[in-house]
Amino acid sequence: MAILITGGAGFIGSHFAELMHATTDEQLICLDNFNDYYDPRLKRANAETVAALDRVTVIEGDFCDESANSQLIEKHDIRRIVHLGAYAGVRYSVQNPAIYERSNVGGTLALLEAARKAPHSIDRVLVISSSTVYGCGADIPFCEDAPLGIPASPYGATKRAAELLGLTYHQLHGLPVACLRPFSVYGPRLRPDLALTIFADAIHNERPFPLFGDGSIRRDFTHVSDICSGLKSALYADNVAGETFNLGHSEPIEMRRIIEMLAEYLGKEPQIERRPERPEDLPITYADLSKAQRLLGYEPQVPITEGLREFCQWFTQWHAGIAGC
Repeated sequence: MAILITGGAGFIGSHFAELMHATTDEQLICLDNFNDYYDPRLKRANAETVAALDRVTVIEGDFCDESANSQLIEKHDIRRIVHLGAYAGVRYSVQNPAIYERSNVGGTLALLEAARKAPHSIDRVLVISSSTVYGCGADIPFCEDAPLGIPASPYGATKRAAELLGLTYHQLHGLPVACLRPFSVYGPRLRPDLALTIFADAIHNERPFPLFGDGSIRRDFTHVSDICSGLKSALYADNVAGETFNLGHSEPIEMRRIIEMLAEYLGKEPQIERRPERPEDLPITYADLSKAQRLLGYEPQVPITEGLREFCQWFTQWHAGIAGC
């Protein structure tokens, strides 16, 4: 029996594989298509890290292929699925929405169909969503069972569609699906397209970088280790099928404060270029954690000061390694 992790070579996926390897005896199958949304070499480096572990198998493939999913589930006796794979990125989705529909909606459907048709029982399917599903108009803090707003980007819309498909398959076919909504995940190996990496790269190299709006946008930054801990809890917890959970830190912080902290830890002054606000940027993300605390025992452990310092240490080492190549 094994666990399938889609997007297993990505930022969260590789960390989750490491956690599961360190804390369980499960066989782990990491599926990734190594697309070029960002430099595939970064994901291949992650894949090498996890593939070096015993009980971890990395497979290059596309979860949008239902037939391939079915073969994978049967061949490796997959019993639990952590669906982290997705086309990521809010801003890129505004210009390229069709890619997101194919991957995040069509791909999720292909995976759910394969799980539904599996020749053996599937014990749990985690559909990993996003805090972006709350959109414009949701009450603050964001509560899983309160009315949602309208997603501000195609990315958010497709992640909400993926959630609904998962919950529909639970209701219609009895597939034990739970949905998780991570909030602004950060940490070592962070994707290069995300704000923290963009800011850190510019500050480290003493280049100007854009800040959209006045910096008052607040984000509920959550360390990747806390996210992975929440995912593991949801993978095994009783009575969570058909439920949706926030995984955040519940302490939103302004982006201008984040920039100040990055500059302090990197030891250089930021060169900020002010730009107009963008409509796809929500003014705040803020997770209500009461449900995750109650049903998953979820409690974030890493404060932003500690997590950002660790991120900057990793970034400096990683950047030095890239420069030395």
